[in-house]
Amino acid sequence: MTIRTRPFAQVDVFASGPISGNPVAVVLDATDLDDQQMAAFARWTNLSETTFVLPPADASADYRLRIFTPGGELPFAGHPTLGSAHAWLEAGNSPQGDVIVQECGAGLITIRRDGERLAFAAPPLRRSGPVDDETLVEIYTALGLTPSDVVASNWVDNGPGWIGLMLTSGERVLEVRPDFSALGAHEVGLIGAYRGDGAGTDYEVRAFAPGDGVPEDPVTGSLNAGFATWLRATAEIPAHYVAAQGTALGRAGRVFVDDDGSNIWVGGTSVTTITGTVHL
Repeated sequence: MTIRTRPFAQVDVFASGPISGNPVAVVLDATDLDDQQMAAFARWTNLSETTFVLPPADASADYRLRIFTPGGELPFAGHPTLGSAHAWLEAGNSPQGDVIVQECGAGLITIRRDGERLAFAAPPLRRSGPVDDETLVEIYTALGLTPSDVVASNWVDNGPGWIGLMLTSGERVLEVRPDFSALGAHEVGLIGAYRGDGAGTDYEVRAFAPGDGVPEDPVTGSLNAGFATWLRATAEIPAHYVAAQGTALGRAGRVFVDDDGSNIWVGGTSVTTITGTVHL
């Protein structure tokens, strides 16, 4: 195995201030790294996700991205998509067109500049529909919920296999104290609306994925995209809103969701916190 120096960045994604969002580690030149090396480095960083930028296989893409949690590879994830695009642009790269096109395991993802923010177009759900009763009972038990706490539930799998629960309020979302051992391999997201003062936000979101080595993810683009995709056809959620996430972990992540009637754009502020090189 040949080790060489590669450009590296660590980016705070969905930030509302200094070190307030979700960090992603970005290896900006992953050429000649194999699967085992990528997985090992992702375990070593121990962040929710670590990404590896590669030349695209599809000529219409600007770059190809591989995304790893400490537990394995994902076909798509939201905060790594935005953080990697931010680092790629800061490294002096430019897209072929007006938008950035990322190639990943879920296909081609479009990323647009939205003022000072970047936003990705939510990919389609790979699995949707009702969650079986047995699974819901396991989740309720692990999260200390009762059926009266849950307004609705649905599969919102857009790469990560999320199961989404809408709770009665944002405050109820923050009250949840998960039993991660009982939750097991279930990947579960919670969303609840603020009816009064939500500190400038409309919803509170939390994400649990202990099976991927991420007991609680600070801020989660894929889950927020899944929620918006599921709920866009109902009166439960507006076309434009701001979600808070990470509150329970002492973060202040902010996710901006805009449904233009064609695409659902999920965006936020990305800030580079570390730059340098990595020896891999």
